[in-house]
Amino acid sequence: MSQSSRWRALALLALAELLGMALWFSASAAVPALKTEWQLNDSTATWLTLAVQLGFVAGTLISALCNLPDIINTRHLFAISAFLGAATNASFGLFAHNPTVGISLRFFTGLFLAGVYPPGMKIMATWFRQGRGMAIGVLVGALTVGKASPYLINGIGSDNWRHNVLIVSAFAVVGGLIVLLLVSDGPYAMASAKFDFSQITKVFSDRSVRLANLGYFGHMWELYAMWTFAPVMIRASLSAKGGHEHLAEIASFLVLGAGAIGCVSGGLFADRIGRTIVTSTAMTISGLCCLIIGFFFNASPFLLLTVAVIWGVTVVADSAQFSACITELGDQRYIGTALTLQTCIGFLLTTISIELIGRLSSRIGWQYVFMLLAPGPLFGVISMLRLRELPEAKKIANGRR
Repeated sequence: MSQSSRWRALALLALAELLGMALWFSASAAVPALKTEWQLNDSTATWLTLAVQLGFVAGTLISALCNLPDIINTRHLFAISAFLGAATNASFGLFAHNPTVGISLRFFTGLFLAGVYPPGMKIMATWFRQGRGMAIGVLVGALTVGKASPYLINGIGSDNWRHNVLIVSAFAVVGGLIVLLLVSDGPYAMASAKFDFSQITKVFSDRSVRLANLGYFGHMWELYAMWTFAPVMIRASLSAKGGHEHLAEIASFLVLGAGAIGCVSGGLFADRIGRTIVTSTAMTISGLCCLIIGFFFNASPFLLLTVAVIWGVTVVADSAQFSACITELGDQRYIGTALTLQTCIGFLLTTISIELIGRLSSRIGWQYVFMLLAPGPLFGVISMLRLRELPEAKKIANGRR
């Protein structure tokens, strides 16, 4: 295998993930316009994001129960899912005129995205053994920029939110075509596995895999609530300082998109000094940001955005490394199932933390509400440090743990 082949595959997969996962927050980015057009209250607006999370949970559960990423061609699963996700997102832009239809379409968008994210990681793992943490970091970094991109499109694109949603839908179609036509499986690909329902329980019977999953779950308690409500807080804070609507959208893109820096640098460091150290460090810093970010609300915009960017970098810097641990510790024949089940449970947790922050932000205020996320990274740090002590941890990052 030539070095150029695997770097080309990584670049194409990263671009495809960026374009495909841009669907995720396309409605959330349009919430200010939708609140006016559909007369939405805060609770209903939150459900435009929650519906995607729940759809993704349903999709990953179906995929994991049926071993889909391991028994059918992963590239085909990715492409078909991207096309169907684009179709439902475009339907949201074209036909949604009330929250009932809109929330339903967002659910199906999330359902189909379950065939984009975990399969993309599995394809990448067929190209990399050495440097896998970095490679998955690049992939998750691209995904992070993709999820942030609707805010940038809103800031510099059309004033009509429907046009912006359609642009994002076109992105996903291109992402599916890239994987279908330009990406192949790597030299470490395994033959298609047979259906094995028992893999669902085996994922949690191995203690090392279980601890890696628990670390991921703590991380996920924080991540999507931050991604969902940091832009809302930034809008509210900048609005109190006198408008700046377009600046708030661009600032939100920068805060979320800065996570790509964390993903790539986290992967590079994890391959060199160990995944458990990098994940624990990232969660410690992001957990501290949970505790202090609120004190900068309605303060200096520069200070608020500085802390928010640090939070944006660290909140996702560890994400790829939990997945990398699963690819190194789990049964190689069913890595796709293990990754899909990991994301399924992790995203189910995000629905709870998103709903919690959405309900309590108006009651206790932006100054304090993000503190409720801090127990997640604390739990994650404890889990990863316990994993580091196990003999099986020598399988991680070529012995660097």
